[in-house]
Amino acid sequence: MGASILSDLGTEILIPVCAVIGIAFSLLQWVLVSKVKLSPGRDPGSPRNNGAGGKNDCADYLIEEEEGLNDHNVVLKCAEIQSAISEGATSFLFTEYQYVGIFMVAFAILIFVFLGSVEGFSTKSQPCTYDQSKICKPALATAAFSTISFLLGAVTSVVSGFLGMKIATYANARTTLEARKGVGKAFITAFRSGAVMGFLLAANGLLVLYITINLFKIYYGDDWGGLFEAITGYGLGGSSMALFGRVGGGIYTKAADVGADLVGKVERNIPEDDPRNPAVIADNVGDNVGDIAGMGSDLFGSYAESSCAALVVASISSFGINHEFTPMLYPLIISSVGIIVCLITTLFATDFFEIKAVKEIEPSLKRQLIISTVLMTIGIGVVSWVALPSSFTIFNFGDQKVVKNWQLFLCVAVGLWAGLIIGFVTEYYTSNAYSPVQDVADSCRTGAATNVIFGLALGYKSCIIPIFAIAVSIFVSFSFAAMYGIAVAALGMLSTIATGLAIDAYGPISDNAGGIAEMAGMSHRIRERTDALDAAGNTTAAIGKGFAIGSAALVSLALFGAFVSRAAISTVDVLTPKVFIGLLVGAMLPYWFSAMTMKSVGSAALKMVEEVRRQFNTIPGLMEGTAKPDYATCVKISTDASIKEMIPPGALVMLTPLVVGIFFGVETLSGVLAGSLVSGVQIAISASNTGGAWDNAKKYIEAGASEHAKTLGPKGSDPHKAAVIGDTIGDPLKDTSGPSLNILIKLMAVESLVFAPFFATHGGLLFKIF
Repeated sequence: MGASILSDLGTEILIPVCAVIGIAFSLLQWVLVSKVKLSPGRDPGSPRNNGAGGKNDCADYLIEEEEGLNDHNVVLKCAEIQSAISEGATSFLFTEYQYVGIFMVAFAILIFVFLGSVEGFSTKSQPCTYDQSKICKPALATAAFSTISFLLGAVTSVVSGFLGMKIATYANARTTLEARKGVGKAFITAFRSGAVMGFLLAANGLLVLYITINLFKIYYGDDWGGLFEAITGYGLGGSSMALFGRVGGGIYTKAADVGADLVGKVERNIPEDDPRNPAVIADNVGDNVGDIAGMGSDLFGSYAESSCAALVVASISSFGINHEFTPMLYPLIISSVGIIVCLITTLFATDFFEIKAVKEIEPSLKRQLIISTVLMTIGIGVVSWVALPSSFTIFNFGDQKVVKNWQLFLCVAVGLWAGLIIGFVTEYYTSNAYSPVQDVADSCRTGAATNVIFGLALGYKSCIIPIFAIAVSIFVSFSFAAMYGIAVAALGMLSTIATGLAIDAYGPISDNAGGIAEMAGMSHRIRERTDALDAAGNTTAAIGKGFAIGSAALVSLALFGAFVSRAAISTVDVLTPKVFIGLLVGAMLPYWFSAMTMKSVGSAALKMVEEVRRQFNTIPGLMEGTAKPDYATCVKISTDASIKEMIPPGALVMLTPLVVGIFFGVETLSGVLAGSLVSGVQIAISASNTGGAWDNAKKYIEAGASEHAKTLGPKGSDPHKAAVIGDTIGDPLKDTSGPSLNILIKLMAVESLVFAPFFATHGGLLFKIF
């Protein structure tokens, strides 16, 4: 079998060093963003200062000086708006975390009680699950350590989301102010801010997981199966917090967005983000709590779960049996190299190449995906060569399958490249640079109905290639390395998570920047620049959701495999009634969940629409701009509605595995997991892409950048109003239901894996009775 080239000491140094480098790089990006001052005063780097504006001097038309570049009132206004957005977002997250904290403690107690009861809370060592000839730690230890890792995962997820929100609200007004000097300067500020979040989250997730493994190892010693079974709680904690963050944040942002659009743009015919609109601050707050905090927690959950799935399967393979530390931590080494690759890739956007025109924004972001994928492929090759023996065995449903290190390299690489394909297909279907979105925009000529028909068709069609990409990666990775291959393929898709998050977070930051420019009364040329940043951001946000959904499919399949092994199910036979009823119910769950979240957005938006109408009708001078709207009431409506409405969908996802496992047993639960995975992926992709296409079709008409677009506009025309209605319908699809579904499929799988010992011992009560 041979040994790995990289020593155990080298692994113990490499992983934390890469994590620390990631944190240091994110702090450096934050320092660079902070140099943009949010206080009145002359900018020493501005072109007016003796022409010393650096390589992009006054000659460059992009940083042609606007009227009022040093207008103190504009800077003060931007600072004031940013402060209001930051306060609203912080207030919402603190309120949300209070409720989520109660759930976290209650669920932690549940984990301890259920897992501890497997062996009747015995403190005696037990025969190992996979090798009865060996003695392993008691079930009570697994219960205690699973509870601790659950709490660690939950706290890390919450902190990741909160830090992301803080960074985004810190950067939005700074991006607006930089837009006065040109779209290139604004792009760098927004992208660097996204990079702060991306690297902080990737590095923190890796570091906490690595430290947790080493601390648990002190107790578990040679019982690596028990150790990594306990670690799965980390993924469960990360994803359970992500669920509430995504659902709560998604309801918040879309209630405000729909309310602001329907009354402001459609009924009152005023621009988006007009300061006269009472819901405008709530709308901008929503971008941060939904698309930043929720999305950050979501991708952290995917990363934690894919790592846990790979570690669990590896612990019962030759790596775990022979106690080979470096090969065992191969998934973490991939993530470590990913941080360094993403660091180099980021420099291509901020330092090596310079944005000089609006049309260069999207290609620059696409270049990030390509460069990171190519470099990561090389990195995976090197890691597979130095960290793995030339051949080894992988656990495959009771047998040990012999695998070569180059085969495992292909498993990770196929996941990585499948992610890139999904990203590009998502971009093709959601960017207004291509015909699908332009066709949707063109359908607005005949009204909102045809716009909706075209948008739905686009979403369904956009599933085809991503599903084939996921299917090919599953076939290749399973053929080479069984369920471990699928787990590392998911990790490959997420190995460039820092770049993916930077691109994803860039979108909401740019969106906020545009809103602040409008509210601060800045010139139309600045708004055009922020709109160009925002349009590219919409596409990149859709790409980020595509990555999250694709990786969730692979992660949940890997977790499903680990669950089947842990629950001692030899085969999952769909012709068995127990399994087939589970398949039907599981396939229904994403529809039930989507219905709950969409209705929640609708009912919250209804309250928002009524409040915005009330203010326009009762506050004298509001429409004329002589009176200020009551922003705080709209923020409160969104907060109260989202906190109240996030509980039922969250309860549905968290309780389903428990109810099915306890009353119907592990076979029915395996059917539920398979059914929810198959239908959830399709709905998630189509919902996200439909919403993204409608949004960019509206922006295509508003920008009027081509002759075709000019025939559909301008703002306020009938085709534009039809596009706004489509965008409004798509909002809950792309920002609430779609992104939350990927959490549903992976969260149910990881929860089933954590509770597998309990279900295998005490589950199936109804079948036992009858």
